[in-house]
Amino acid sequence: MRREGAVRRHYARVALPLMLVALSVTVIQYQIPTIMERVMDEFSMDAGSASWLMSVFTLVGIVAALPVGGLAGRVGAKRLMVGAAFLASLATLASAFADGAPMLLALRALEGLGLVAIVASGPLVMQRCVDPRCIGSATGIWMLGGMLGATLAGISTPVLYEAVGFRGLCLAYAGLAALSGVVLQVAVKVPQDDAAGGLVDECVPSATTSRCPKLAEGRLRVLLARDTWCFLVPFALFQMLLLGVLSFAPTAMQQRGVGVVESGFASTLPMLLAIVSSLAFGRLSDRFGRNKPLYLAGMLAMAPCTWLLLTTTGPVMWVAAVVMGLFAMGAPTVVVAAYPRVLGKPGLLGVGMGVLLLVQSLGQFLGSFVPSLLLGPDLTQWALCGAVLCAAGLVGAALVAACRFD
Repeated sequence: MRREGAVRRHYARVALPLMLVALSVTVIQYQIPTIMERVMDEFSMDAGSASWLMSVFTLVGIVAALPVGGLAGRVGAKRLMVGAAFLASLATLASAFADGAPMLLALRALEGLGLVAIVASGPLVMQRCVDPRCIGSATGIWMLGGMLGATLAGISTPVLYEAVGFRGLCLAYAGLAALSGVVLQVAVKVPQDDAAGGLVDECVPSATTSRCPKLAEGRLRVLLARDTWCFLVPFALFQMLLLGVLSFAPTAMQQRGVGVVESGFASTLPMLLAIVSSLAFGRLSDRFGRNKPLYLAGMLAMAPCTWLLLTTTGPVMWVAAVVMGLFAMGAPTVVVAAYPRVLGKPGLLGVGMGVLLLVQSLGQFLGSFVPSLLLGPDLTQWALCGAVLCAAGLVGAALVAACRFD
């Protein structure tokens, strides 16, 4: 990794433009759920086909994570991120003029591809542009993009839809994504020696060297190492539990007599409090130089809180939501901050981010699939579902404890 002589800017001046890009494309991702029924009517879609307007993001993440992760390290992470912002902007702009459900779904897939590229390249930009002592703090700000984007989408989308309709909504969000790409291009300066992908081990075959096979073997060895997967599997389990709560906790609460508004707020309260925990965990990571205790604390909080949010109401439910938000939701920040240390070799970070994104996408898929199997066709087996997810979270905590990093 070539850092010598590079001038690194204050972490906030790098992280804030990155956060804006993540926020703008996350808003695009989450614009659909709050107006799902109206989109179904407008594009003559049934519930099954409409569900793909969200599921396609996860599917694209699974398919494109590894190729995009490798590409981020080769063409330059900032270039890829700016290009992804404009890709998402153009796809959303075209959605304003979509003439049917198939075209809208295809454009949603392109938006998902842009999100994959942004998530894969953001940590690479931070590694090149931020002082290593401030990576945790920068990551905490960067992670806010997704949280704030989902929150903003839930608040602004219904209002904009009522005011300007679906076409006007798409035009507004397309403009936001394009603006974020311009801000990133202007505000973030990548050190000259890293501009074209300086964190990548270049592989140039010749008649006198066997470097390529050695590099490939080295990448495979690190990515398949015990500690790598003891680090990654808990992250997948974390995503599974989080999506399980976001997708099924409102239904569980409503079946126990909690109102629609109250259940919706309780299930999303952890995401709102994550604004605090993400920044706090990032600062603690930088201050103490340790990520493992924070990761372990997040997993240990996530497991019982998931169980409680799926099986209880009243004060216990609210305590579980607050604890999850303040303690569990800081874990993704330390995962992204610590991941380069786990990989060890800077040249692996490009493809490594692809692997991390693949693991995240698989966890999110399991978060919507596993609980539905456990709950049964009538969605009543909440005790079983909560117990299994809690056990999975504790397994993840045990794997973090067994992982050697930091």
